[in-house]
Amino acid sequence: MPIIAVVGSRKSGKTTAVEALVKGFTGKGYTVATVKHISEPDFTMDTEGKDTWRHTKAGALVTLSVAPNELTFIKKVDTTKYGLTEIVKHCEDEADIIILEGFRDLVAQNPLVPKVVAVKTTEEVKEAFEYFKPIVAFSGALSTVPKGLSIPYFDALQKPEKLVETVENKIKPMIR
Repeated sequence: MPIIAVVGSRKSGKTTAVEALVKGFTGKGYTVATVKHISEPDFTMDTEGKDTWRHTKAGALVTLSVAPNELTFIKKVDTTKYGLTEIVKHCEDEADIIILEGFRDLVAQNPLVPKVVAVKTTEEVKEAFEYFKPIVAFSGALSTVPKGLSIPYFDALQKPEKLVETVENKIKPMIR
């Protein structure tokens, strides 16, 4: 199963690129799972004072909340030691394609994870060539695309279909 990473600096357009990829791939009939890296150390999806929060505060290691249209799984664990395998195992049986948002250091040089790099400046483009491999495409809000760029650049807001097509061509052999 293909894993694609969308990486880049803060406010570079990562989420916009992920949205374009998810819409494009689901529109083509693929099932997609996304995994978002959140770097804030005390972040929780749970809401203080709610019953599920009270369950985990009381000591529950795992809490599931089941609503008519949503299943939420909260597991208290130190994820700083997780590798890519431990992260994606929670959704690999659920989708044809997994899209990671963030996880910059975890996937930077992993040759098995194609990257879409969201950039804001030409300096970020240059840095990406040194840090990330392989890069499938650039996206983001570049005001000027550097001349002679050897990897395609697509504004995910203006040409989402081109971004999807480029990534799909790269990962198609890996889709089950």
